[in-house]
Amino acid sequence: MFSSFFIRRPVFSIVLALIILLIGVISIPTLPIAQYPNISPTQVTVTANYTGASAEIVESSVTNILEREINGVQGLRYLSSNSTNSGFSNITATFDSSRDPDLAAVDVQNRASVALPQLPETVQRTGVTVVKENSNFLLAIGLFSPNEEYDNLFLSNYADLYMVDAIKRLNGVGGVQIFGERQYAMRVWLDPNRLASRSLTPQDVVDALNEQNLQVGRGELVSLRMPQIRNISWIYVP
Repeated sequence: MFSSFFIRRPVFSIVLALIILLIGVISIPTLPIAQYPNISPTQVTVTANYTGASAEIVESSVTNILEREINGVQGLRYLSSNSTNSGFSNITATFDSSRDPDLAAVDVQNRASVALPQLPETVQRTGVTVVKENSNFLLAIGLFSPNEEYDNLFLSNYADLYMVDAIKRLNGVGGVQIFGERQYAMRVWLDPNRLASRSLTPQDVVDALNEQNLQVGRGELVSLRMPQIRNISWIYVP
């Protein structure tokens, strides 16, 4: 019966259709248009490094504390974390797609700052990093030497010095990670029996290395030999 009303009144139906068409044409310029709409959820990554700790210790003393403070932040959907035997803690906070990434990163940073005094001293020195980035990879770049002139250590160091910072400055790049990163370093192997005979612990060795690895400005000694000149006016410019 509803359709018969418009069938029996064709003029009214045509006028109503024209009005709807006119409203649609007027509304077209005001509709938002995006070639690549942002449909992925907002993600904020929190990372911390506890050097020398196992995955169980990292999870109990770092990851769980950070998760407990971050949980409940506005717009949070769920948390996912990962703790490794290399002392690395990674927490990914996923928000609604409508959540502003900048505000979400600020909220997570504030929650992480509250948890920082509860973390071990080593983690407090290195700090907790909060980055607004998606955990999915956008691009992977492989470096190799065609003539095998440079080894993996050289290529890793070259990427760290000349490529990572340049890529981070690109628009839309949240972070850069070097897989299998190799850095120039010195590894020290300890003999437990000799340490025990001298009543030493591994921490004593670490403290000794830190004391011997201190770099300070040496300063400079300058001898000013000026002839005796009379009627000198000194002007001090702050």
